[in-house]
Formats: sequence, C-alpha cells, structure tokens
Amino acid sequence: MRERYVNPYTDFAFKLLFGTDLNKEILIGFLNALFDGKQVIEDVTYLNTEHLGSKEIDRRAVFDVYCENEKGEKILIEMQRGEQQFFKDRSIYYATYPIREQAIKGEIWNYELKAVYVIGILNFALDDVSSSGFRHEVKLMDTTTHEVFFDKLTFVYLEMPKFHKTEQELDTLFDKWMFVLKNLARLMERPTSLQERVFNRLFEAAEIAQFSKENLYAYEESLKVYRDWNNVINTAIQKGIAEGEWMKAKAIAGNLKNAGLSIAEIAKVTGLSEDEINSL
Repeated sequence: MRERYVNPYTDFAFKLLFGTDLNKEILIGFLNALFDGKQVIEDVTYLNTEHLGSKEIDRRAVFDVYCENEKGEKILIEMQRGEQQFFKDRSIYYATYPIREQAIKGEIWNYELKAVYVIGILNFALDDVSSSGFRHEVKLMDTTTHEVFFDKLTFVYLEMPKFHKTEQELDTLFDKWMFVLKNLARLMERPTSLQERVFNRLFEAAEIAQFSKENLYAYEESLKVYRDWNNVINTAIQKGIAEGEWMKAKAIAGNLKNAGLSIAEIAKVTGLSEDEINSL
C-alpha cells in the first residue's frame, strides 16, 4: 500500500513542511511547542540557507531551515538522517554563521548579539549521551556553579529513536509533534488526538495525493535518495557485525589451536573452514 503522507526525513518533505512561506504556520507551531512557553514566536522570516565562509577557502554550510523571529533571534533547524563523525563539532561550526552575520559592517559595533538557536532533529541516538531522555538542551555553563554562563546560544537535540510514546500516551503538544515527526510516513489517517489547528495545515501539506506533478517528482527523487542512503547504512552495519563475528571466531580458533584441539574440532566449534584455521 502506498504511503498517504510524506516521509519528513527526506530533504524535499522536510523543507516543504518547515522551510516554505506557504507552511510558515507549521514551523511556528513546532517551535512554540518546542520552547514550551519559554518564548512565544509570533512570526518568522526565512533566511538564505546557503552560506560561505568569510574567506574563499572556508567550507560552505547549507542549512535545512534557517530563519529569524520577530525579535531578530536566529533559529537554525537541521534534520540529521544518520549519525555523522564529529556531529557535535558540526553543530558548533554551523552556529558560527548566525553569530558572525550579526556583526555590523562599516560601523562601530559593541558586540551585542541576538540569541541563536540550533535545533537538531536526529534520526539516531547519540552514542556518548547516557540519558534515556530524547530531548537535550545545551548551553554554555559554569562548571563550578552549574549555572548558565551565556544564555544567547542554545543547542536543542531531539533523539527520535528514543521517543516511544503511543498516541494514547501523548500528554503535551510537544509530544504530539514528536509523534508526528516519527510516524507521519506510516499513518494512513490523522490521529484523533491531534486536533489542534496547526495539524490541519500539516496533514494537508503532507498528503502526497495533493502534490503537483513537479512536486511529486521531486519528492519521489528525494525519497529514492533517502532509501538508497538508508540501505547503504544498513548494509555497512550488517557487514560490520559480520566482520566482527568473523574476527571473534578467528580469535577463538587461535586459542583452541594453541590448546591442542584438532582442526576438525575447531572448525565444528567456530564455523571457520579448515583452510582459515590452518592459516592462523
């Protein structure tokens, strides 16, 4: 059965839902649920998502969604489909762009900054985070007093694989957003618990049958890229497991060989061939 709604982990779908003026209401609703009253966003302005460093040799940065609210605070949102080496470094690097862009050129500037928020929606669990919680808010902190040292730079990481609530367990508006992000592509009907007005727009925008021919083609191409990438990652994982098991079997075989067991007995225990055992 064909999916009714888009997969938000694809580039096309994520930017369609959260990165277009047409669906600005969806982004504002998500952000207000995320901040949970700490601030209320009434409007956002989309900014250029492609940035170049100050020098020609600097690395280019391309953001999924980049905007500012009515107070001039910068908000950068990234959908991370898979674990990356130096992921935290990448987050810090991306944060430097909305910080440096605030410098006033050609005038005396006192370095006063507007707040910057970097929000990562992660389709993987962070290896070095022991907490079972799925939401992590990170700020610069004084390690002695454990108080926030600078409150204008905030990183929010959402570990989607750690969110396990069912529709019946959704207590907050933010729970509902997490449920939608994680399950949208698997839903065939809008859940009855998602009655807020903002979800009217989300499910309307996410319905594949309503796409124009151009958008349908763009989505299918993006979905193909996502599926190909996902298959590559899964294959690499399985290969890694297989190679790990093979190395483990070789180590066991070497110990058994040193202990004086016959080649035939070692082959039976480890599953290795006699040629592989003889080569040890």
